[in-house]
Amino acid sequence: MTIRILPAVGDVDAARSVTTLLSQLPEAEPATPVGDSTQLIDTLARLAGEAFDELPEVVLVHERIGPVPALELIREVSLRFPAVGVVLITADASPALFADAMDSGARGIVTLPLSYEELVNRIQAAAQWAAGVRRHLVSGNEVFTGPGGMVVTLTGAKGGVGCTLAAVQLALAAQASGHTVALVDMDLQTGDIASYLDVQFRRSIVDLALVSEISPRVLTDAVFSHSTGLSLLLAPGDGERGEEVSDRSARQIVSALRSRYEVVVVDGGSQMNGANAAAVEMADVAVLVTTPDVVAVRGAKRIVRMWDRLQIRKAEETLTVVNRYTRGTEIQPPLIQKITGTRVAGVAVPANFKELQGVVDAGRLHELDAKSTVKQALWGLAGEIGIVKPRPGEKKNGRARNDGGSVGGPRGRRGADQGRGRTEGTR
Repeated sequence: MTIRILPAVGDVDAARSVTTLLSQLPEAEPATPVGDSTQLIDTLARLAGEAFDELPEVVLVHERIGPVPALELIREVSLRFPAVGVVLITADASPALFADAMDSGARGIVTLPLSYEELVNRIQAAAQWAAGVRRHLVSGNEVFTGPGGMVVTLTGAKGGVGCTLAAVQLALAAQASGHTVALVDMDLQTGDIASYLDVQFRRSIVDLALVSEISPRVLTDAVFSHSTGLSLLLAPGDGERGEEVSDRSARQIVSALRSRYEVVVVDGGSQMNGANAAAVEMADVAVLVTTPDVVAVRGAKRIVRMWDRLQIRKAEETLTVVNRYTRGTEIQPPLIQKITGTRVAGVAVPANFKELQGVVDAGRLHELDAKSTVKQALWGLAGEIGIVKPRPGEKKNGRARNDGGSVGGPRGRRGADQGRGRTEGTR
């Protein structure tokens, strides 16, 4: 059989060496090497989206790949694309590294300097394993046909701009349209999605952070099933325990959720740490929530610059949402777009605290009236970013105007402006 191989090698000289050896393998069809972890995941996602059979049988991961460390990358590939055999290329032949690679999901290790015979053996073994998995999936009618669920992160420009409100409503909109949805509270010290949805809970995201391998059963035990149909993974009740969630465990948690749910909405709060930074880096859509005032917009600009410096996310890959918008405010969305360098959403969320006060105080945000202009705007935003299944005859990802005109309904028609009102007081 023909073995399709996708190398992930960041070093130019190493990529040339790998390519040369792969070209000599019998019945091999090597692809052009990808240079970093992001490109690898994007390439696999694109191929999986086209067809299950388009995925390569084998992925080679070089130890110096970045920015995601090699073992974490192998774990993510194994979780999201379970019918692909991953082989690690490394100079470390120690038993400890071998054990760590196997725990991460690798099907073999090839040591440096590369040996033709060893490379052939490892690739053939991984390809045979992948072929067996695919036969099993097809016979069991469980064909993996996509790249996993869509991850949407929300980050507040500062505290109190409405990040949690937006996260909850986006998750509800996706669930109402027929998706399976997980809502994750990764505001680890001060997150309180549980209060907004009237939830009493024992387990939290910390319980998953302490697990080396997240099985479906372990994930189910940690998730709270809400009456709305949402699956909630909540922040710890004791804020200091949030420090137990590392960037590595966050990647593992998000990958596990992505493999089980069609949409994963992550509320990252306004305080950056390794865990929510990892989630932003992994996200398909990273939303930055701000209000149209000087302090919040400055905060948004700081966050965007920090993400860029730390190579978490580029400004042009970030979507900014303006909350508590009024036509009379001096800082309009086009100015926010210019200041932050991000793309501003076509839907702006109007300022109308009166619509929210009752459900927020009661902890029943999921019962917000369907006629609420705030809800209509946020559900329109869900359609804009692609987590709401379009109704028959609708255009996918349709965009609403950003001029304060009228909206209503889940595709973003904006109702008449309700005036400034009071602030929501949500995170």
